Amino acid sequence: MKRQYIRDVKAGESVLLNGWVQDIRDLAKLKFLMLRDCSGMIQCIVKDKEVLNKISELTLESVVEIKGKVKEANIKADISRKDVEIEVTDLEILNKAERLPIQVAEKASDANLSTRLDYRFLDLHRREIQAIFKVESTIMQAFREFMVKEGAVEGAFPSLISSSSEGGTELFSAKYFEKKAFLSQSCQLYKQMLACSMEKVFTIFTVWRAEKHNTPRHLNEARQLDFEMAFADEFVVMEVMERCVQFIIKKVLELNKSELDLLKVDLKVPKVKYMTFAEAIELLKKHKIKAEKHDLTPDAEKKLGELYPDTIVFVNDWPLEGKPFYIMPKGKDSSAGFDAIYQGTEISSGGQRVHLPELLEKRLKAKDLNPKDFKAYIDSFRYGAPPHAGWGIGLERLTMLILGIPNIREVTLFPRDRDRLTP
Repeated sequence: MKRQYIRDVKAGESVLLNGWVQDIRDLAKLKFLMLRDCSGMIQCIVKDKEVLNKISELTLESVVEIKGKVKEANIKADISRKDVEIEVTDLEILNKAERLPIQVAEKASDANLSTRLDYRFLDLHRREIQAIFKVESTIMQAFREFMVKEGAVEGAFPSLISSSSEGGTELFSAKYFEKKAFLSQSCQLYKQMLACSMEKVFTIFTVWRAEKHNTPRHLNEARQLDFEMAFADEFVVMEVMERCVQFIIKKVLELNKSELDLLKVDLKVPKVKYMTFAEAIELLKKHKIKAEKHDLTPDAEKKLGELYPDTIVFVNDWPLEGKPFYIMPKGKDSSAGFDAIYQGTEISSGGQRVHLPELLEKRLKAKDLNPKDFKAYIDSFRYGAPPHAGWGIGLERLTMLILGIPNIREVTLFPRDRDRLTP
């Protein structure tokens, strides 16, 4: 008999199911077993004496194979299949689970986040946690689908680099044969090089930042949804991001309705608001929110989220001092850089890039960086590099904000932060 998934079974069938034991309930001469697989959960009734003896050995989260007859039912329990149940004719224990270090039953909340992350492989048995990563999977696939429709080419860029991608010292070093190497902070320089020949490029890229922060919205290893486009300024790529994020959220609404219901998320396709950095500062002053001279504080971002709920707020004409060396200057103090704020948190930073070698060298020196360390990067613009622009969106941060989850570690399969390197 071929295995079936719980979501596919129909009344009147004889079926073979594989899965995990979610719950066991004992009622006099019969037992109820809740079986879970990746597609849902179903109630199984055991009356057969031989099978009842086997169940006495079962523990929660044991892996089993069940054979039985599907019957119509009217289940009141909080499970995905309420219309049918299984009358079990045979049960085989494939792998008996030991005593659980954390509970994984529905709505289990006995362990704090740190303990749950210590046993993340078991925490992932929970339907609510699986729902998070099903949504995150949709986000990645929707990003790819959107970019392919845009005519962009997916690139695979190196993670080992010889010098900083963005300046600064927040780098993890590594020994690379006889040389010193670093884990990449960004694929920024490489996606620019590719965009200068193939025009539209994208990637999902892992970044590492050796910053000693410990906040609910930062990680030391994260993933970015990156895009770069030739013959474009910052406003062209902001419009692409606008459509991209809206497309992603429409896909989540379409494909993840059950996950959103389980997580109690009321998700809306976002509107869009554009303003300059100066306009944002004036608006924040009216609401008595302080902002830094060259940046927006978390409180400032939060206030913009309150003023413009369910909206992507693009803040452009960013102060030059607050942007990396590769962002194109506009006048003396302004730049062609921008940030995108969604649900009160920055999800992206981007802008038009410097494509002129002489200006790039000047900007590197202004940031106290040595142009010699960026020779290959600078040289790539000496042979017909067009104007270009782009952005990157933090995958985990976008997932966190879409689902309204307060800590980014919840939406990261196996988080890496200042204190965590396992599992």
